[in-house]
Formats: sequence, structure tokens, C-alpha cells
Amino acid sequence: MATFAHITRERCDQLDRALTAADLSWKDNGRQDRPEFLTYTATDAHGREWSISPATSNQISPSRPASIWQAQCTEPMHRTPVLSARAVVARIRDLPA
Repeated sequence: MATFAHITRERCDQLDRALTAADLSWKDNGRQDRPEFLTYTATDAHGREWSISPATSNQISPSRPASIWQAQCTEPMHRTPVLSARAVVARIRDLPA
């Protein structure tokens, strides 16, 4: 069964800091108490809206324990692999127009 015990306040803070450092406009839905429902929304420099959600425990590789976030954009359709906070933000920031 998939769990979300890896989504801690510290890990959410890491994503918050990475989004802010990349100068992206973002917000979260305030569901850190229920990570299975937690979603961040970020807008990149091209005006695309991204949804960032925690990966399930089944998606996390033991060899990459910091890779716990996945982002998706619908226009154009793009989904990142499961990445660390810094790497997922870099993918959002660096995706060409």
C-alpha cells in the first residue's frame, strides 16, 4: 500500500524555498497534514501553470530518497519524473517556451 510518511514539514519547506529561490509564483493548498491531498501550484516564466504533488512511497527509489516530488503541466502536456525539490523546480524553470 502506498504511503506518504516521507512528506514531512522539512521536505515541504525545502520545496517552498526552491520555488521562492527560482522566483516562481506559487501557492500550496495547505494540506501538509494529509500529504496524499497536498498540491502546490506554480507558474513559470512563460505563464504555464504547474501542479506539484508528492510521490507515493511506491514511486520512491531507495537509491534516491530525496526524489519525492513530481510536477505536471497541461499546456503543453508535460510530466516530470519523480525528482528532488531543487530538481523539479529546475525542470519547471528551464522548460523552453
